[in-house]
Amino acid sequence: MAKIFYEQDGNLGLLKGKTVAIIGYGSQGHAHALNLRDSGVSVIVGLYPGSKSWAKAESAGLRVMTTAEAAKAADVMMILVSDHLQADLYESDIKPGLTAGKTLMFAHGFSIHFKTIAPPPDVDVSMIAPKAPGHRVRELYTEGVGVPALVAVHQNPSGKALEQALAYALALGCLKAGVIETTFREETESDLFGEQAVLCGGASELIRAGFETLVDAGYAPEIAYFECLHELKLIVDLIYEGGLSYMRYSVSDTAEYGDYTRGPRVVNEQTRAEMKKILAEIQSGEFARNWIAENKSGRKNFLHMREMAQNQKVEQVGAELRKMMPFLKKKKEVGIPAAL
Repeated sequence: MAKIFYEQDGNLGLLKGKTVAIIGYGSQGHAHALNLRDSGVSVIVGLYPGSKSWAKAESAGLRVMTTAEAAKAADVMMILVSDHLQADLYESDIKPGLTAGKTLMFAHGFSIHFKTIAPPPDVDVSMIAPKAPGHRVRELYTEGVGVPALVAVHQNPSGKALEQALAYALALGCLKAGVIETTFREETESDLFGEQAVLCGGASELIRAGFETLVDAGYAPEIAYFECLHELKLIVDLIYEGGLSYMRYSVSDTAEYGDYTRGPRVVNEQTRAEMKKILAEIQSGEFARNWIAENKSGRKNFLHMREMAQNQKVEQVGAELRKMMPFLKKKKEVGIPAAL
């Protein structure tokens, strides 16, 4: 069993007198900066000149400077920009200010595990990875609770990398919920697999396949949308609250019987074999190499796939049906035609 840390394991005093630079002010960045600031930590935000987030961070009362200036001024740096931007940003702006005795932190292990960033041996390298979107990290902090997180140490020349990472987790609010010890390898590979095979790739294709199966069989697209996409949130919420057993307890016996007898025909041995291939591609670094090459070549394939996905029929139908649901939080309909 993995070791789990709680509030009694964190010592905020380890950050006293130190300056923490939050590099990036997006979903995670704003939550980290504000939570640490409200916990009494000295925080600065590092952004590129002209960033749209600059004024937003300043309006929140945070001190903002360029990433290069923040790297020089900080004792601890948490990199919270997108994976594909980290390596270039590190080389140009962070590395020159990363002197001996400082700490480099991440919320995801991609750049360290796949060696797109190679920190010098005289700095601590650690990870605190909240298991929730940034807005939720901030929301639960303000409510006096917190979200679970993962902690990992890659380099520990100070001998206190874990303790300082736990101090960071305490300031972020995560030790209230619990922080699970892991490694950069385990976090990175399991995270990528979950995204590709289940949470994003797997779920998206399952929804689309179900929708298209019903539509191709002559059922109304609107009905197919509700049955294969809209109601998924109801099921996911039940699973989130109490696991698969609670979901099965909450649905009808008919649905539960269909779950047991038909589910394994959809996710079958062929599916499981493909999942193992996907995991092997992650473990070997093949996926990382593909993603890095895609970004270096201008992202043409990625952007084409994004455009194609945004214009699928299930998205077009959904855009119209969501107009019937004023109770939904308003979201930007990205790349979806205004009318069917």
